[in-house]
Amino acid sequence: MSDLRKYIDKRKKSDPEFAFNYKEGFENFKIGLILRQAREKSGLTQEELANKIKTTKSAISRIENHSDDIKLSTLTKVAKALGKNLSIRLL
Repeated sequence: MSDLRKYIDKRKKSDPEFAFNYKEGFENFKIGLILRQAREKSGLTQEELANKIKTTKSAISRIENHSDDIKLSTLTKVAKALGKNLSIRLL
């Protein structure tokens, strides 16, 4: 078990609010990570992506690091700028 997994498990046991919000927070983190990886794979900097979707570098940074409230229209713009298609699934 990784140190991160151990920390998360320990924190969930000792902090009910953390445990309650963990899944949603992790999903938000994954969205930002996926977007960052797609941007990097496309060879773009945050500033270059920002220019393509007519926003700021700091807005791209916020999306990649704190994507807890990203609009669907913004996701669509990012996907298009990266030459990707956006697909959303409900499971």
